[in-house]
Amino acid sequence: MSSNRANSHRVAVLVLEGAKPLDVGIPAQVFTHRPSMPYEVRVCGAAAGLVRGGDGLAYSVAEGLEALEWAQTVFIPGYREPAREDPPVKVVDALLAAHARGTRLAAISTGAFALAATGLLDGKRATTHWHYTKVLQAKHPRIRVDENVLFVDEGDVLTSAGAASGVDLCLHLVRRDHGVALSNQVARRLVAAPYRSGGQAQFVPRSVPEPLGDFFAATRHWALERLEGPLTVADLADNARVSTRTFSRRFVEDTGYTPMQWILRARVDLARELLERTDLGVEQIADRVGLGTGANLRMHFQRVLGTSPSEYRHTFAQDG
Repeated sequence: MSSNRANSHRVAVLVLEGAKPLDVGIPAQVFTHRPSMPYEVRVCGAAAGLVRGGDGLAYSVAEGLEALEWAQTVFIPGYREPAREDPPVKVVDALLAAHARGTRLAAISTGAFALAATGLLDGKRATTHWHYTKVLQAKHPRIRVDENVLFVDEGDVLTSAGAASGVDLCLHLVRRDHGVALSNQVARRLVAAPYRSGGQAQFVPRSVPEPLGDFFAATRHWALERLEGPLTVADLADNARVSTRTFSRRFVEDTGYTPMQWILRARVDLARELLERTDLGVEQIADRVGLGTGANLRMHFQRVLGTSPSEYRHTFAQDG
């Protein structure tokens, strides 16, 4: 046992103030030492002692930042209110020092904000929970934030989307370190999918953006009631009683999308609802949402959500 432990890959889970319990628990459980797992895991904080967590919980950690000197991989779980302030300077410095020693840094969900504070994500792709992607991009504009993926592997820095995607990231690292067989074995132990298709876009409640104002709200509502039939920019402008040029310009200002991009996403959203709530076939749904053919629906579904209609239905369809 001691020789196995001596050869184990050393993983530290860094618990920051407001840490989310699931985000902490995922890497702690995945990498916990056992005969089949060549890993050893320690949970630490900015200092040893009690760390206030999110959701009414607290964590008693035996070690402080010295655990990062021991670790070969450091996980940074997500935490509450990540945009309010950066982590303590000593945490940022410890992460930078660990990275300089060759330690791999991996963030789960909003842990990406702590990793971003080091500057190590500048110029790289990264992700975080879909609710915070725009906040992360605004706070750290040099990062190429990808809101449509479950995780991003940039070699020595990795990020993942919401909490459950932390499982995807951990399985990816096991697969990267020791191959598919061990990764599949871990997935079976967790009762998790060894690999999930699609990205986090499929988990966003709506594909169409929340309007920034009330301009053209009535026309948007009018269009949503008529998605089954053909709709053009001219149709929308006529309903709004403005020129097509004025309509297009103001619509982009209001929503961030061109009128036809918005219509496409609205049609995909309606298709999502029909896949979840009905037994209609893909061809029937495509016709009902104004996308014509099943092939057309599959193409746009993949582009917008990063998955197929059949995979989406398998994941989200209501039981019974």
